[in-house]
Amino acid sequence: MSAADTKAKAGTSEIDQRSIDTIRTLTIDAVQKANSGHAGAPMGLAPVAFTLWNHYLRYDPANPHWPNRDRFVLSVGHASMLLYSLLHLAEVAEKDGGNAPAVSLEDLKKFRQLDSRTPGHPEYHFTTGVEVTTGPLGQGVANSVGMAMGGRFLGERLAHGDRPLFDYNVYALCSDGDLMEGVSAEAASIAGHLRLSNLCWIYDNNTITIEGHTDLAFSEEVAARFLAYGWQVLRVADANDTVAVSHALETFLQSGDRPTLIIVNSVIGYGAPTKQGTPKAHSDALGPDEVKGAKRAYGWPEDSQFLVPDGVYDNFRNGIGARGKALREEWLALVEAVKADDAGLAKDLATYLAGGLPEDWDADIPVFPADPKGLATRESSGKVLNAIANRVPWLLGGSADLAPSNKTKLESPEAGTLGPFTPGGRNIHFGVREHAMGSIVNGLGLVGLRAYGATFLVFSDYMRPPIRLAALMEVPVFHVFTHDSIGVGEDGPTHQPVEHLLALRAIPGLVTFRPADANEVAEAYRVIMQLKHQPAVLALSRQPLPTVDREKYAPASGTAKGAYVLAGADEAKPDVILIGTGSEVQLCLGAYETLKAEGVKARVVSMPSWDLFEQQDEAYRNSVLPPEVTARVAVEQGSVIGWDRYTGSTGTILGMHTFGSSAPIKDLQTKFGFTPEKVLEAARAQLAKTKG
Repeated sequence: MSAADTKAKAGTSEIDQRSIDTIRTLTIDAVQKANSGHAGAPMGLAPVAFTLWNHYLRYDPANPHWPNRDRFVLSVGHASMLLYSLLHLAEVAEKDGGNAPAVSLEDLKKFRQLDSRTPGHPEYHFTTGVEVTTGPLGQGVANSVGMAMGGRFLGERLAHGDRPLFDYNVYALCSDGDLMEGVSAEAASIAGHLRLSNLCWIYDNNTITIEGHTDLAFSEEVAARFLAYGWQVLRVADANDTVAVSHALETFLQSGDRPTLIIVNSVIGYGAPTKQGTPKAHSDALGPDEVKGAKRAYGWPEDSQFLVPDGVYDNFRNGIGARGKALREEWLALVEAVKADDAGLAKDLATYLAGGLPEDWDADIPVFPADPKGLATRESSGKVLNAIANRVPWLLGGSADLAPSNKTKLESPEAGTLGPFTPGGRNIHFGVREHAMGSIVNGLGLVGLRAYGATFLVFSDYMRPPIRLAALMEVPVFHVFTHDSIGVGEDGPTHQPVEHLLALRAIPGLVTFRPADANEVAEAYRVIMQLKHQPAVLALSRQPLPTVDREKYAPASGTAKGAYVLAGADEAKPDVILIGTGSEVQLCLGAYETLKAEGVKARVVSMPSWDLFEQQDEAYRNSVLPPEVTARVAVEQGSVIGWDRYTGSTGTILGMHTFGSSAPIKDLQTKFGFTPEKVLEAARAQLAKTKG
C-alpha cells in the first residue's frame, strides 16, 4: 500500500481524514506500548466510527449521562481502543458538567495496565462513556436490542403531549464473530419482529478471524438472513468511503418501520504494509517495523507517539460537542415545560432518572396467612410481582414462552403487551430465546428500567453469560426461575436442576434467593426492588409449599439477612441445627417438632440467600449458626458442593449427588431421601456423634 492509498476519499475533508488517522495511530501506539491488544479492527473501522460519532451521534461529551443520548455499543469489544480513542478525542467528561476527562492521553498510554481506565475490553461503570461491558461476542448486540426496546418504551410512557421525552437511537458496531454467536441470531430475530426502527447494527465485514479467513467456517449470506428477520439491509463497499457511510446512516434515520443492518466492507489492519487483511492484524501488536509502515502509509510522522495533530480536538468540539450540547439544551427545555405543565409526569420522570421507586411502592405486597396446603412459590411470586408492578410503572419483563408456568404475566389491563405497534407494553413475550432474553433484560436495565426475565431454573444454563455480565456491570435486573428442583417430577432429569443453584451462587455480586414459603417470597421481592448495584435471581417451586405459621415461628423479615432462625430461637446453644432452603425447610420443621417433643434442643435455620447471609457481620452470622454447635444438617435438593461452609467438615449434607429421574414427586423424594424421616435420622446421627 502506498501513501496515496490513504488520501481522503472524495467528500472527506482534510481535517476529518486527519481525525480518522488520529484514531488509527492512537490505537496502534497504545497496542504497541502494551504489547497486547487488537489494533486491526480499529484501523479498518476508524472512518465509520468517526463519521457516526462526529456527524450523527446525539451525545453531549460534557454531559455523558444525558438520559436522551444516543447509545453506542461496541459489541466487538476487543476493538476497545477504537472506543477509547473516540472518548478521548471527543473530550468526554468523567462526570456530567465536569472538566476531568473520562479518558486522558495518559490513560491511552496505560492501555491494558492494572487499574487503568482503558482495560482490554470496555467495562461499564468503570470508564465513563462505555454504555455496556462487552467482550463475549454477541452480547453487545443483544444488549442493544434491550436498549432500543427501552427507548421506545420510555418514549411511549413518558411523553409531554405528542412530544416523547425519549427518542434516542441505538448503534451497535459488530463483527463476524458477533454474528456467528447464536445469541445475536435470537436478538436479531426479536428485534425484527418488534420493528425496532431506532436500532442500527453496523457490521464490520472484514472477513478475518483469529484462525484465518471467515470462509473456513462462515459462508452464509448475512444480508439474506437479516432480510428474512425483517431488517432493512444496507451496504457500504468501502469503510473508507465516508460519503457512503453517511448515506447509509441517513437512510437508517429516515426509516421508521424496522431495524437496520449496515454491512461495511473493511480491511483489518488497514495501512499495515504486510499484515493488513490477514489474521496477524487481529490480535497482536503490529511490531515496530509494521507500525512505521502504517504511519508512513497514512502520511504520519513515523517516530511520533500518541500524536494528536492541531485541529483534531476542535473538529470534535465543533461536531459531536456542539451538536450534543444543543440537543441536550433542547431536551432540558422540554423537561422544564413538563415541570410547568404536568406535575405527575415530572415527578415520575425525576424518580425514574434518580433510579428510585415511587412512594409506597410496596404498600400492596400481600401478607400470606398460615396455610398447611399453601402455594407454590411461583404462584405467590406472581401475586407479589403484580402488586409491585401496579405501583412501579417502569417495571416490565416477561418469560421465554413460559409465562403461564412462571406466573410472570402482569395482569393489569394497563400493563399491556410490548409488541411491534405497542412499544409501551410491559409484558414482553421473548419467545423461546433464553440466550437473548438475559441480554435484552440487561439492555433494559442499562437504560434505567426495572426489568426481569423468566424461565425454568434448569434453563438458567442458557443465560449464564448475561447473568454474569449483569453482576459485572452491577445492573439491578432480576430473573424468576421456577421448577427449582427434582420436584418438577415426571418431566425428568432434563428439566430437573441439580447443579444450577451452585452455579448461580458462584457468580460474584449476584443475589440468589430460594424462598421457603409465600412470605419469604414477598420479603425477597422487597430486597430485590431496592437493590441498586446487584442483579438477583429467584428459584421458585412448581409444587405447593405450606405457608409457615409466623405466629408460631419467626417472621419472614429475616429473609433480608439471607438466613435467620426460624424455629428454636429461644435456645442460645442448641444441640443440633437444621438448615434448609426452599421446599426443604418444611422437612426441617417436621424433624424439629419431633426432636423438640423428645426434649432435644433443636434449631431450624431458613437460608434463602447465601449471598445476603455472607454480607452480614460476624456477630449476626454467629448468632444464627453458633460456631460451638457442630451438630448440623443441611438439606437442599441440589448439589451438595459448598454446603460444608455451613455444616462444617463433620456435619451432614442431604442433597443431590446424581441427576434426577422421571417419576411423581413423592416417589422422587423417597428415592433421593428428601423426607422428614431422613432429616430426623441425620439429626440423630449428628447428636450421637457430638455426644459420643
